[in-house]
Amino acid sequence: MNQENKEIKKSEWPLWEVFIRSKAGLDHKHAGSLHAADAEMAVENARDVYTRRQEGVSIWVVESKFIHASDPRESESLYDPAADKVYRHPTFYNLPDEVKYM
Repeated sequence: MNQENKEIKKSEWPLWEVFIRSKAGLDHKHAGSLHAADAEMAVENARDVYTRRQEGVSIWVVESKFIHASDPRESESLYDPAADKVYRHPTFYNLPDEVKYM
């Protein structure tokens, strides 16, 4: 950790979101949040906090201020265009009895 980050008070450390990829998974899943002075410290702390049993193979950390989300109040207009695309959800197909768990 560099000298500049050492001088930052712990109460001023930014919030980081932690994503872990498990040994059995192909995608990273949100594991939680933590405060750290910089990205290197965030990865080290995430390793210590969220992979204590060596269940992860990859860690991503993203400073929370860089995450942008949609507004839940605008969800209707955001997702409405997908409603007219019936081909995205093939619920109208008849499946043979031999096909299970589809």
